[in-house]
Amino acid sequence: MSLTSNAGTLKPANILIGVPKKGRLNEKVSKLLDGAGLEYRRPDRVDVAVCTGLPVTLVFLPAADIAAYVGEGNVDMGITGQDILQETLSESPDAHITELLELGFGKCSLSLQAPVKDKILHAKKLSGCRIVTSFPALTRAFFDKLDAETGRHTKVRTVSGSVEAACGLGLADAVVDLVETGTTMRAAGLDVVAEVMVSQAVLIANPNSSHQDLIALILKRIEGYITATQYMMISYNVRRESLGKTLAITPGKRSPTVSTLEEDGWVAVQALVRRKESNVKMDQLHDAGATDILLFPISNSRM
Repeated sequence: MSLTSNAGTLKPANILIGVPKKGRLNEKVSKLLDGAGLEYRRPDRVDVAVCTGLPVTLVFLPAADIAAYVGEGNVDMGITGQDILQETLSESPDAHITELLELGFGKCSLSLQAPVKDKILHAKKLSGCRIVTSFPALTRAFFDKLDAETGRHTKVRTVSGSVEAACGLGLADAVVDLVETGTTMRAAGLDVVAEVMVSQAVLIANPNSSHQDLIALILKRIEGYITATQYMMISYNVRRESLGKTLAITPGKRSPTVSTLEEDGWVAVQALVRRKESNVKMDQLHDAGATDILLFPISNSRM
């Protein structure tokens, strides 16, 4: 399988990174790449973009195909869902794919769903029934265990989209599909019977790529950006006799920075705090005697 685009053949010297061209992951992946310093311009209707500053070419692909492209060595790295990764590995156990990093977004679950009116509470009741899914390998593996207990054979049918409509159309007794908010599932009159797996977006790579140095660099940049989105820098002044109380509130990621001020008995402190805890930390510091409490966002980091 070769990759070409309407921009021409890809540059062989560049590392190729497969990213979702649309769908639920596209916007967040674009923000992640920007935060990691992978700047690019993508012309309309062109599925290839060359980054500035690094020998990186982004290839915009359907998210469902990215793991296969990485596994076959057509691209060096990729961003896709763990559900797609596990489906690809289930279909092709010898695929050369390493999961490098969980990215913390695109969280969902691959679930067995049945019509609410059928009041099915246990997955075993669906053994031997008709199941429609876009994840045939994972679904087959899930039902193989149940079928071994019941002695039945579950019929798994693959469709590429609108899985949730299969029960209403009479094509299936249940479906295996992704659930993010549950809105689509409930609108189709379905409810979760069992969870097949949980998923989120992941960074993956081919371990046989010739660009291992760039893979390590890009991984480091993305890790730094993710850390920056999770933490903020807090700065405050405090009397030395109250320092122990405030350091207990802000121990930092490794340890805080403490500097002596010109005014006797006072120190300045800087520490990393988790973004979601930052306002509570400010309140606690104020109550512990800290003053001049400031909070700063972090655009990127190297830890």
